[in-house]
Amino acid sequence: MAKWKFPEGFVWGVATSAQQIEGAAQEDGRGLSIWDRFADGEGNITDGSRPDVACDHYHRWPEDIGLMRKLGLDSYRFSIAWPRIFPTGTGAVNAAGLDHYDRLVDGLLEAGIEPFPTLFHWDLPQALQDKGGWADRDTTSAFAEYAACVVRRLGDRVRRWATHNEPWCVATLGHEEGAHAPGLKEPRTALAVAHHLLLSHGLAVRAMRGEAHDAEYGIVQNHCPVVPASDSPEDFDAARWFDGFFNRWFLDPLFTGRYPEDAVADRIRAGHLDGPRLPFVHEGDMGIISTPLDFLGMNYYSRIVMRAGEDGKPVAVAMAPVDQLTDMGWEVYPDGLTGALLDIHRRYAPPAIYIAENGAAYDDAPGPDGRIVDQRRISYLHGHLLAARNALEAGVPLRGYFLWSLLDNFEWGFGFTKKFGLFAVDPVTRDRTPRASAAWYHAVIRENAVDDDLSLPAEGDSRVFQP
Repeated sequence: MAKWKFPEGFVWGVATSAQQIEGAAQEDGRGLSIWDRFADGEGNITDGSRPDVACDHYHRWPEDIGLMRKLGLDSYRFSIAWPRIFPTGTGAVNAAGLDHYDRLVDGLLEAGIEPFPTLFHWDLPQALQDKGGWADRDTTSAFAEYAACVVRRLGDRVRRWATHNEPWCVATLGHEEGAHAPGLKEPRTALAVAHHLLLSHGLAVRAMRGEAHDAEYGIVQNHCPVVPASDSPEDFDAARWFDGFFNRWFLDPLFTGRYPEDAVADRIRAGHLDGPRLPFVHEGDMGIISTPLDFLGMNYYSRIVMRAGEDGKPVAVAMAPVDQLTDMGWEVYPDGLTGALLDIHRRYAPPAIYIAENGAAYDDAPGPDGRIVDQRRISYLHGHLLAARNALEAGVPLRGYFLWSLLDNFEWGFGFTKKFGLFAVDPVTRDRTPRASAAWYHAVIRENAVDDDLSLPAEGDSRVFQP
Protein backbone atom coordinates (compact mmCIF):
# COMPACT_ATOMS: atom_id res chain seq x y z
CA MET A 1 0.00 0.00 0.00
CA ALA A 2 1.44 3.38 -1.04
CA LYS A 3 2.23 5.85 1.73
CA TRP A 4 2.77 9.60 1.59
CA LYS A 5 5.42 10.91 3.94
CA PHE A 6 4.92 14.23 5.68
CA PRO A 7 7.90 16.62 5.84
CA GLU A 8 10.58 15.99 8.43
CA GLY A 9 9.75 17.93 11.57
CA PHE A 10 6.01 18.00 10.88
CA VAL A 11 4.26 18.39 14.24
CA TRP A 12 1.65 15.82 15.30
CA GLY A 13 -0.57 16.69 18.21
CA VAL A 14 -3.96 16.71 19.86
CA ALA A 15 -5.98 19.65 21.14
CA THR A 16 -8.18 20.24 24.19
CA SER A 17 -9.45 23.20 26.19
CA ALA A 18 -9.47 23.90 29.92
CA GLN A 19 -13.21 24.48 30.36
CA GLN A 20 -14.02 21.29 28.48
CA ILE A 21 -11.77 18.83 30.30
CA GLU A 22 -10.27 20.20 33.51
CA GLY A 23 -13.10 20.19 36.03
CA ALA A 24 -12.05 21.20 39.56
CA ALA A 25 -14.23 24.25 39.04
CA GLN A 26 -14.08 25.37 42.67
CA GLU A 27 -10.61 24.15 43.66
CA ASP A 28 -7.34 25.93 44.39
CA GLY A 29 -8.74 29.41 44.13
CA ARG A 30 -10.22 29.21 40.62
CA GLY A 31 -12.76 31.91 39.89
CA LEU A 32 -16.12 31.51 38.18
CA SER A 33 -16.14 31.56 34.37
CA ILE A 34 -18.94 32.69 32.08
CA TRP A 35 -19.49 29.05 31.10
CA ASP A 36 -19.96 28.05 34.73
CA ARG A 37 -22.68 30.71 34.94
CA PHE A 38 -24.16 29.89 31.52
CA ALA A 39 -24.57 26.24 32.51
CA ASP A 40 -26.89 27.41 35.32
CA GLY A 41 -29.43 28.65 32.80
CA GLU A 42 -32.32 26.30 32.06
CA GLY A 43 -32.06 24.85 28.56
CA ASN A 44 -28.63 26.31 27.84
CA ILE A 45 -26.93 22.89 27.86
CA THR A 46 -28.59 20.12 25.86
CA ASP A 47 -28.23 17.37 28.46
CA GLY A 48 -28.46 19.67 31.47
CA SER A 49 -24.87 18.86 32.43
CA ARG A 50 -22.23 21.12 33.91
CA PRO A 51 -18.45 21.41 33.40
CA ASP A 52 -17.73 21.23 37.14
CA VAL A 53 -15.88 17.90 36.86
CA ALA A 54 -15.71 17.38 33.08
CA CYS A 55 -12.93 14.83 32.40
CA ASP A 56 -11.22 15.58 35.74
CA HIS A 57 -8.06 16.39 33.81
CA TYR A 58 -7.03 18.79 36.56
CA HIS A 59 -6.34 15.77 38.76
CA ARG A 60 -5.68 13.15 36.07
CA TRP A 61 -3.25 15.09 33.89
CA PRO A 62 -0.33 12.70 34.63
CA GLU A 63 -2.47 9.83 33.32
CA ASP A 64 -3.43 11.85 30.26
CA ILE A 65 0.19 12.74 29.54
CA GLY A 66 0.88 9.00 29.69
CA LEU A 67 -1.74 8.47 26.98
CA MET A 68 -0.18 11.21 24.86
CA ARG A 69 3.28 9.75 25.26
CA LYS A 70 2.10 6.31 24.14
CA LEU A 71 0.35 7.89 21.17
CA GLY A 72 3.75 9.31 20.22
CA LEU A 73 2.61 12.94 20.11
CA ASP A 74 5.06 15.71 19.32
CA SER A 75 2.93 18.44 20.84
CA TYR A 76 -0.12 19.06 23.02
CA ARG A 77 -2.33 22.06 22.37
CA PHE A 78 -4.20 22.92 25.56
CA SER A 79 -5.70 26.08 26.96
CA ILE A 80 -4.95 27.91 30.17
CA ALA A 81 -7.95 28.89 32.28
CA TRP A 82 -7.90 32.64 32.83
CA PRO A 83 -10.08 32.25 35.99
CA ARG A 84 -7.38 30.01 37.52
CA ILE A 85 -4.71 32.70 37.13
CA PHE A 86 -6.81 35.78 37.91
CA PRO A 87 -10.02 34.60 39.63
CA THR A 88 -11.66 37.99 39.08
CA GLY A 89 -9.91 38.69 35.77
CA THR A 90 -7.42 41.20 37.17
CA GLY A 91 -5.70 42.00 40.45
CA ALA A 92 -3.83 39.48 42.55
CA VAL A 93 -2.38 36.42 40.83
CA ASN A 94 -3.60 33.04 42.08
CA ALA A 95 -0.33 31.19 42.67
CA ALA A 96 -2.01 27.78 42.79
CA GLY A 97 -3.32 28.28 39.26
CA LEU A 98 0.11 29.07 37.86
CA ASP A 99 1.56 26.15 39.81
CA HIS A 100 -0.84 23.76 38.09
CA TYR A 101 0.27 24.79 34.60
CA ASP A 102 3.88 24.83 35.71
CA ARG A 103 3.56 21.15 36.64
CA LEU A 104 1.69 20.37 33.43
CA VAL A 105 4.37 21.97 31.25
CA ASP A 106 7.15 20.17 33.10
CA GLY A 107 5.28 16.87 32.81
CA LEU A 108 4.85 17.32 29.07
CA LEU A 109 8.50 18.18 28.55
CA GLU A 110 9.60 15.17 30.61
CA ALA A 111 7.48 13.01 28.28
CA GLY A 112 9.08 14.58 25.19
CA ILE A 113 5.91 16.48 24.24
CA GLU A 114 6.02 20.17 23.34
CA PRO A 115 3.47 22.32 25.21
CA PHE A 116 1.43 24.56 22.87
CA PRO A 117 -0.84 26.70 25.07
CA THR A 118 -3.80 28.83 24.05
CA LEU A 119 -4.50 31.66 26.46
CA PHE A 120 -8.23 32.13 25.82
CA HIS A 121 -10.56 29.32 24.84
CA TRP A 122 -13.82 31.05 25.79
CA ASP A 123 -13.71 30.82 29.62
CA LEU A 124 -13.80 34.53 30.47
CA PRO A 125 -13.83 35.24 34.22
CA GLN A 126 -17.42 35.97 35.22
CA ALA A 127 -16.25 38.96 37.25
CA LEU A 128 -15.14 40.63 34.02
CA GLN A 129 -18.43 39.78 32.32
CA ASP A 130 -20.21 41.51 35.19
CA LYS A 131 -18.33 44.67 34.13
CA GLY A 132 -19.26 44.27 30.47
CA GLY A 133 -16.99 41.45 29.36
CA TRP A 134 -15.52 41.67 25.88
CA ALA A 135 -17.90 44.51 25.06
CA ASP A 136 -15.91 46.61 27.56
CA ARG A 137 -12.68 47.93 26.06
CA ASP A 138 -10.92 47.59 29.42
CA THR A 139 -11.04 43.80 29.02
CA THR A 140 -8.43 44.07 26.27
CA SER A 141 -5.80 45.43 28.65
CA ALA A 142 -6.81 42.87 31.30
CA PHE A 143 -6.15 40.12 28.77
CA ALA A 144 -2.74 41.53 27.89
CA GLU A 145 -1.84 41.66 31.59
CA TYR A 146 -2.95 38.04 32.04
CA ALA A 147 -0.99 36.93 28.95
CA ALA A 148 2.20 38.62 30.12
CA CYS A 149 1.84 37.07 33.57
CA VAL A 150 1.57 33.55 32.18
CA VAL A 151 4.47 33.97 29.76
CA ARG A 152 6.57 35.43 32.55
CA ARG A 153 6.10 32.16 34.47
CA LEU A 154 6.19 29.60 31.65
CA GLY A 155 8.02 31.36 28.83
CA ASP A 156 11.37 29.82 29.70
CA ARG A 157 9.99 26.45 28.57
CA VAL A 158 7.17 27.19 26.09
CA ARG A 159 8.17 28.07 22.54
CA ARG A 160 4.79 28.58 20.87
CA TRP A 161 1.75 30.49 22.15
CA ALA A 162 -1.71 31.15 20.75
CA THR A 163 -3.72 34.08 22.08
CA HIS A 164 -7.36 33.29 21.19
CA ASN A 165 -9.25 30.30 19.91
CA GLU A 166 -11.98 31.04 17.35
CA PRO A 167 -12.95 34.65 18.12
CA TRP A 168 -15.91 34.29 15.72
CA CYS A 169 -17.55 31.85 18.13
CA VAL A 170 -17.13 34.20 21.08
CA ALA A 171 -18.51 37.18 19.18
CA THR A 172 -21.26 35.59 17.10
CA LEU A 173 -22.40 32.52 19.03
CA GLY A 174 -21.97 34.21 22.40
CA HIS A 175 -23.17 37.76 21.68
CA GLU A 176 -25.27 37.70 18.50
CA GLU A 177 -26.99 34.30 18.46
CA GLY A 178 -27.06 33.57 22.19
CA ALA A 179 -26.06 29.91 21.78
CA HIS A 180 -22.85 30.26 23.78
CA ALA A 181 -21.92 32.07 26.95
CA PRO A 182 -22.77 34.78 27.89
CA GLY A 183 -25.95 34.10 25.90
CA LEU A 184 -26.60 37.55 24.39
CA LYS A 185 -28.48 38.33 21.18
CA GLU A 186 -27.10 41.78 20.41
CA PRO A 187 -25.57 42.14 16.91
CA ARG A 188 -24.09 45.57 17.62
CA THR A 189 -22.48 44.28 20.78
CA ALA A 190 -21.11 41.30 18.86
CA LEU A 191 -19.25 43.62 16.49
CA ALA A 192 -17.62 45.48 19.38
CA VAL A 193 -16.73 42.14 20.99
CA ALA A 194 -15.09 40.91 17.78
CA HIS A 195 -12.99 44.06 17.59
CA HIS A 196 -11.96 43.90 21.24
CA LEU A 197 -10.94 40.26 20.88
CA LEU A 198 -8.68 41.18 17.96
CA LEU A 199 -7.34 44.22 19.77
CA SER A 200 -6.59 42.18 22.88
CA HIS A 201 -4.73 39.69 20.69
CA GLY A 202 -2.44 42.41 19.35
CA LEU A 203 -1.88 43.90 22.79
CA ALA A 204 -1.12 40.45 24.20
CA VAL A 205 1.38 39.57 21.46
CA ARG A 206 3.27 42.78 22.14
CA ALA A 207 3.21 42.17 25.89
CA MET A 208 4.30 38.54 25.54
CA ARG A 209 7.16 39.43 23.21
CA GLY A 210 8.34 41.77 25.92
CA GLU A 211 8.56 38.79 28.27
CA ALA A 212 9.92 36.14 25.85
CA HIS A 213 11.02 37.70 22.57
CA ASP A 214 12.34 34.50 21.00
CA ALA A 215 9.07 32.52 21.25
CA GLU A 216 6.50 32.22 18.45
CA TYR A 217 3.09 33.86 18.75
CA GLY A 218 -0.13 33.41 16.81
CA ILE A 219 -3.91 33.16 16.96
CA VAL A 220 -6.32 30.34 16.08
CA GLN A 221 -9.16 31.14 13.68
CA ASN A 222 -11.90 28.75 12.60
CA HIS A 223 -12.16 28.82 8.81
CA CYS A 224 -15.19 27.72 6.85
CA PRO A 225 -15.11 27.62 3.05
CA VAL A 226 -18.38 28.98 1.66
CA VAL A 227 -20.01 27.64 -1.52
CA PRO A 228 -23.04 29.17 -3.27
CA ALA A 229 -25.99 26.79 -3.57
CA SER A 230 -26.47 27.67 -7.26
CA ASP A 231 -25.02 29.76 -10.07
CA SER A 232 -27.44 32.59 -9.37
CA PRO A 233 -25.96 36.02 -8.56
CA GLU A 234 -28.07 36.09 -5.42
CA ASP A 235 -26.55 32.87 -4.07
CA PHE A 236 -23.04 34.02 -4.94
CA ASP A 237 -23.71 37.21 -3.01
CA ALA A 238 -25.02 35.20 -0.04
CA ALA A 239 -21.79 33.17 -0.02
CA ARG A 240 -19.75 36.37 -0.19
CA TRP A 241 -21.74 37.84 2.73
CA PHE A 242 -21.09 34.83 4.95
CA ASP A 243 -17.41 34.62 4.01
CA GLY A 244 -17.11 38.30 4.81
CA PHE A 245 -18.14 38.02 8.41
CA PHE A 246 -17.13 34.45 9.24
CA ASN A 247 -13.67 34.44 7.68
CA ARG A 248 -12.53 37.82 6.37
CA TRP A 249 -13.87 39.95 9.24
CA PHE A 250 -11.17 38.41 11.43
CA LEU A 251 -8.37 37.59 8.99
CA ASP A 252 -8.34 40.88 7.10
CA PRO A 253 -7.62 43.00 10.21
CA LEU A 254 -4.93 40.56 11.34
CA PHE A 255 -3.06 40.59 8.04
CA THR A 256 -4.09 43.80 6.26
CA GLY A 257 -4.97 46.13 9.14
CA ARG A 258 -8.51 46.88 7.95
CA TYR A 259 -12.01 45.42 7.94
CA PRO A 260 -13.41 44.22 4.60
CA GLU A 261 -15.41 47.05 3.03
CA ASP A 262 -18.07 44.78 1.57
CA ALA A 263 -18.69 43.14 4.95
CA VAL A 264 -18.99 46.57 6.60
CA ALA A 265 -21.58 47.50 3.96
CA ASP A 266 -23.47 44.27 4.66
CA ARG A 267 -23.65 45.13 8.36
CA ILE A 268 -24.90 48.61 7.56
CA ARG A 269 -27.68 47.13 5.40
CA ALA A 270 -28.55 44.72 8.20
CA GLY A 271 -28.91 47.63 10.63
CA HIS A 272 -25.98 46.55 12.82
CA LEU A 273 -23.92 49.66 11.98
CA ASP A 274 -25.07 53.22 11.39
CA GLY A 275 -22.42 53.98 8.79
CA PRO A 276 -18.94 53.10 7.54
CA ARG A 277 -17.27 54.60 10.60
CA LEU A 278 -16.92 51.80 13.14
CA PRO A 279 -17.59 53.34 16.55
CA PHE A 280 -15.54 50.76 18.46
CA VAL A 281 -12.35 51.38 16.46
CA HIS A 282 -10.00 53.90 18.08
CA GLU A 283 -6.96 55.53 16.55
CA GLY A 284 -4.05 53.08 16.44
CA ASP A 285 -6.20 49.98 16.95
CA MET A 286 -5.67 48.49 13.51
CA GLY A 287 -1.91 48.79 13.78
CA ILE A 288 -2.01 46.89 17.06
CA ILE A 289 -4.32 44.21 15.65
CA SER A 290 -2.05 43.67 12.64
CA THR A 291 1.07 43.15 14.75
CA PRO A 292 3.03 40.55 12.73
CA LEU A 293 2.37 36.91 13.61
CA ASP A 294 4.76 33.98 13.63
CA PHE A 295 2.01 31.53 12.70
CA LEU A 296 -1.71 31.20 12.11
CA GLY A 297 -3.67 28.35 13.65
CA MET A 298 -6.60 27.23 11.50
CA ASN A 299 -9.47 25.07 12.71
CA TYR A 300 -11.40 23.19 10.03
CA TYR A 301 -14.35 20.83 10.37
CA SER A 302 -16.52 21.32 7.26
CA ARG A 303 -17.65 23.66 4.52
CA ILE A 304 -20.97 25.50 4.36
CA VAL A 305 -23.32 25.96 1.38
CA MET A 306 -25.30 29.20 1.24
CA ARG A 307 -28.31 30.44 -0.68
CA ALA A 308 -29.99 33.82 -0.56
CA GLY A 309 -32.96 34.05 1.76
CA GLU A 310 -36.04 36.12 1.03
CA ASP A 311 -34.37 39.11 2.69
CA GLY A 312 -31.15 38.53 0.72
CA LYS A 313 -29.23 37.36 3.75
CA PRO A 314 -27.45 33.98 3.58
CA VAL A 315 -29.27 30.81 4.56
CA ALA A 316 -27.39 27.53 5.03
CA VAL A 317 -28.39 24.67 2.74
CA ALA A 318 -27.87 20.98 3.52
CA MET A 319 -26.22 19.41 0.47
CA ALA A 320 -25.03 16.07 1.82
CA PRO A 321 -27.10 12.98 2.70
CA VAL A 322 -27.41 12.06 6.35
CA ASP A 323 -24.82 9.29 6.09
CA GLN A 324 -22.22 11.91 5.12
CA LEU A 325 -22.78 14.01 8.24
CA THR A 326 -21.02 13.79 11.57
CA ASP A 327 -23.02 13.71 14.80
CA MET A 328 -22.71 17.51 14.83
CA GLY A 329 -24.67 17.57 11.58
CA TRP A 330 -21.60 18.72 9.65
CA GLU A 331 -20.85 17.48 6.16
CA VAL A 332 -17.73 15.36 5.76
CA TYR A 333 -15.89 17.37 3.13
CA PRO A 334 -12.09 16.95 3.14
CA ASP A 335 -11.57 18.97 -0.06
CA GLY A 336 -12.68 22.00 1.92
CA LEU A 337 -9.56 21.71 4.08
CA THR A 338 -7.29 21.88 1.04
CA GLY A 339 -9.26 24.83 -0.29
CA ALA A 340 -9.18 26.67 3.04
CA LEU A 341 -5.42 26.25 3.41
CA LEU A 342 -4.79 27.40 -0.15
CA ASP A 343 -7.12 30.37 0.25
CA ILE A 344 -5.39 31.57 3.42
CA HIS A 345 -1.93 31.00 1.95
CA ARG A 346 -2.66 32.91 -1.25
CA ARG A 347 -4.68 35.71 0.32
CA TYR A 348 -2.71 36.40 3.50
CA ALA A 349 0.63 34.53 3.25
CA PRO A 350 1.15 33.75 6.95
CA PRO A 351 4.72 32.54 7.58
CA ALA A 352 3.47 29.24 8.98
CA ILE A 353 0.10 27.52 9.39
CA TYR A 354 -0.96 24.85 11.86
CA ILE A 355 -4.17 22.88 11.57
CA ALA A 356 -5.01 23.63 15.19
CA GLU A 357 -8.21 21.55 15.28
CA ASN A 358 -9.71 18.92 13.02
CA GLY A 359 -11.86 15.98 14.02
CA ALA A 360 -15.32 14.44 14.06
CA ALA A 361 -18.01 13.60 16.60
CA TYR A 362 -19.30 10.03 16.39
CA ASP A 363 -20.80 7.95 19.19
CA ASP A 364 -19.86 4.39 18.23
CA ALA A 365 -20.93 1.77 20.75
CA PRO A 366 -18.43 -0.72 22.18
CA GLY A 367 -18.46 -4.18 20.62
CA PRO A 368 -19.03 -7.44 22.53
CA ASP A 369 -15.37 -7.40 23.59
CA GLY A 370 -15.66 -3.83 24.90
CA ARG A 371 -13.55 -2.36 22.12
CA ILE A 372 -14.75 0.75 20.28
CA VAL A 373 -14.05 0.46 16.56
CA ASP A 374 -14.87 3.94 15.27
CA GLN A 375 -14.50 3.39 11.55
CA ARG A 376 -16.27 6.63 10.59
CA ARG A 377 -13.84 8.76 12.61
CA ILE A 378 -10.85 6.98 11.08
CA SER A 379 -12.29 7.54 7.60
CA TYR A 380 -12.84 11.23 8.40
CA LEU A 381 -9.29 11.69 9.68
CA HIS A 382 -7.77 9.79 6.77
CA GLY A 383 -9.56 11.96 4.22
CA HIS A 384 -8.50 15.16 5.93
CA LEU A 385 -4.87 14.13 6.26
CA LEU A 386 -4.84 13.43 2.52
CA ALA A 387 -6.32 16.91 2.06
CA ALA A 388 -3.51 18.36 4.20
CA ARG A 389 -1.02 16.48 2.03
CA ASN A 390 -2.52 18.08 -1.09
CA ALA A 391 -2.09 21.54 0.44
CA LEU A 392 1.54 20.80 1.31
CA GLU A 393 2.21 19.68 -2.24
CA ALA A 394 0.70 22.96 -3.47
CA GLY A 395 3.19 24.95 -1.41
CA VAL A 396 1.22 25.80 1.74
CA PRO A 397 3.63 26.29 4.71
CA LEU A 398 1.76 23.79 6.85
CA ARG A 399 3.81 22.91 9.92
CA GLY A 400 1.59 20.61 11.95
CA TYR A 401 -1.75 18.95 12.65
CA PHE A 402 -3.65 18.86 15.95
CA LEU A 403 -6.49 16.38 16.18
CA TRP A 404 -9.61 17.39 18.11
CA SER A 405 -9.68 15.81 20.56
CA LEU A 406 -7.76 13.63 23.00
CA LEU A 407 -10.85 12.96 25.13
CA ASP A 408 -14.61 13.09 24.95
CA ASN A 409 -15.43 16.30 26.78
CA PHE A 410 -17.93 18.99 27.72
CA GLU A 411 -18.87 20.07 24.21
CA TRP A 412 -20.20 23.52 25.18
CA GLY A 413 -23.95 23.84 24.61
CA PHE A 414 -24.19 20.15 23.70
CA GLY A 415 -22.86 19.07 27.09
CA PHE A 416 -21.51 15.53 26.99
CA THR A 417 -23.69 14.37 24.09
CA LYS A 418 -21.06 14.79 21.34
CA LYS A 419 -18.05 12.47 21.29
CA PHE A 420 -14.88 13.78 19.62
CA GLY A 421 -12.27 11.85 21.59
CA LEU A 422 -9.64 9.33 20.64
CA PHE A 423 -10.49 8.12 24.13
CA ALA A 424 -14.01 7.65 25.44
CA VAL A 425 -14.56 8.99 28.97
CA ASP A 426 -16.91 7.19 31.34
CA PRO A 427 -19.41 9.77 32.68
CA VAL A 428 -19.26 8.34 36.21
CA THR A 429 -15.74 7.00 36.77
CA ARG A 430 -14.01 9.27 34.22
CA ASP A 431 -11.99 6.24 33.11
CA ARG A 432 -10.47 6.55 29.62
CA THR A 433 -11.10 3.85 27.01
CA PRO A 434 -9.20 3.96 23.70
CA ARG A 435 -11.06 3.91 20.43
CA ALA A 436 -9.61 2.26 17.33
CA SER A 437 -8.85 5.74 16.00
CA ALA A 438 -6.19 6.07 18.73
CA ALA A 439 -4.28 3.11 17.29
CA TRP A 440 -4.73 4.45 13.77
CA TYR A 441 -3.43 7.91 14.70
CA HIS A 442 -0.54 6.36 16.62
CA ALA A 443 0.51 4.54 13.43
CA VAL A 444 0.31 7.73 11.38
CA ILE A 445 2.52 9.55 13.88
CA ARG A 446 5.00 6.68 14.15
CA GLU A 447 5.45 6.53 10.38
CA ASN A 448 4.99 10.27 9.76
CA ALA A 449 2.92 9.13 6.83
CA VAL A 450 -0.62 8.42 5.67
CA ASP A 451 -1.71 5.60 3.38
CA ASP A 452 -3.13 6.59 0.02
CA ASP A 453 -5.85 3.98 0.49
CA LEU A 454 -7.62 3.34 3.75
CA SER A 455 -7.86 -0.09 5.35
CA LEU A 456 -10.43 0.12 8.13
CA PRO A 457 -10.17 -2.08 11.24
CA ALA A 458 -12.89 -4.67 11.79
CA GLU A 459 -14.73 -5.44 15.01
CA GLY A 460 -12.32 -6.97 17.50
CA ASP A 461 -9.31 -5.80 15.49
CA SER A 462 -6.06 -6.17 17.44
CA ARG A 463 -4.91 -2.75 16.26
CA VAL A 464 -7.02 -1.06 18.93
CA PHE A 465 -4.68 1.12 20.97
CA GLN A 466 -3.37 -0.40 24.16
CA PRO A 467 -2.44 2.28 26.71
